[in-house]
Amino acid sequence: MSMTNFIQFDRDDIDNAKGTGLISTIDRDLDIKVTPFDSTNEKAPTHRVYAKSPRGHDIEVGGIWKKTSGEGKPYYTLSIKRLGFNANLGRYPGQDDLALQAIIEWEPRD
Repeated sequence: MSMTNFIQFDRDDIDNAKGTGLISTIDRDLDIKVTPFDSTNEKAPTHRVYAKSPRGHDIEVGGIWKKTSGEGKPYYTLSIKRLGFNANLGRYPGQDDLALQAIIEWEPRD
């Protein structure tokens, strides 16, 4: 079985890391590329998410945002608005690679 729903960043410092990964759902598989995005806007994403068009062009499809939990701990969320796809990033159980992040899908709130 191959791994799905992940991003492999090129370093542990996710804020400044590039990455590649795969998002699989019941009706699609998206190979994704993630690049850091620098902005002075506090609501801007930390990363832009790109996928391939049918003709092979990189197109921006979403973003990753850094947020802070109620306990004051940082975490990351990923959104691909056009697909209604929302997820948190987190570690896979049993693995120690901080640069490998699972994409944990969740349903949007109404």
